[in-house]
Amino acid sequence: MAFITESHLRALLSQGLPNPFRLSDGDRLTPAARDFLHDRGIPIAGAPVVSSTGGGDKLKPKAEIPVGVSNRHIHLSEEHVRLLFGQGYVLTPLKELSQRGQYAAKETVSLVGPKGLIKDVRILGPSRGETQVEISRTDGFQLGVHPPLRLSGDHTDTPGIALYGPKGLIVIERGVIVAKAHIHMSPGDAARFGVAHGDRVSVQTHGERPLTFGDIAIRVHADFSLDFHLDTDEANAAFLKQGDYVSISAGGSNAARAKG
Repeated sequence: MAFITESHLRALLSQGLPNPFRLSDGDRLTPAARDFLHDRGIPIAGAPVVSSTGGGDKLKPKAEIPVGVSNRHIHLSEEHVRLLFGQGYVLTPLKELSQRGQYAAKETVSLVGPKGLIKDVRILGPSRGETQVEISRTDGFQLGVHPPLRLSGDHTDTPGIALYGPKGLIVIERGVIVAKAHIHMSPGDAARFGVAHGDRVSVQTHGERPLTFGDIAIRVHADFSLDFHLDTDEANAAFLKQGDYVSISAGGSNAARAKG
């Protein structure tokens, strides 16, 4: 067993500290060393935890799945891009996202519900076959709409909303959802974790407020990059931020499969 001290970490600064900082089996961080990493925003992977029953230290699962926190956003159909921004308009990529080929666009619109308005909601590209609005439950209270928890693309029995753009207004009859948390994986990632597309797993966080998220859907595609996708309400509850790491704590090939 190796004890890693703050002095040891300071000595590594000139070489660059690994991010995340990975612990080998049996390694332990002193409290000062843990604070040193935390103050620099460096997550700890494979950190030991102390049993609340006094049974000594045990190694929790390696925290190796990066967190992607998703703020409210909109996927527009090509028709709705035209209606909101003008004939022949093409979305302007602003920032690449973690999933290949997807980007945050420069363009934003306003959402208007029965009780309120939210301005400057980001459009994500490229355009899709059907417009989808993804908000948090907290956003729903502000807007006066109460969308169900759904995986992307499942619009059955979902509410609609009004969208205001610089060139027009549209009202969608359905497509507003609270996105169900899920993990994107490539086929290689899925093989490594022993899961398949449609599996449901539990995910363990390892921050200041450790939480277990259950019924997390696994989504596998050759274009996907490893990413635990959750919304701002969920991230805030668990004290998670973009770039933190989590681990799969239960589930896999024998877990219940997501419909579709």
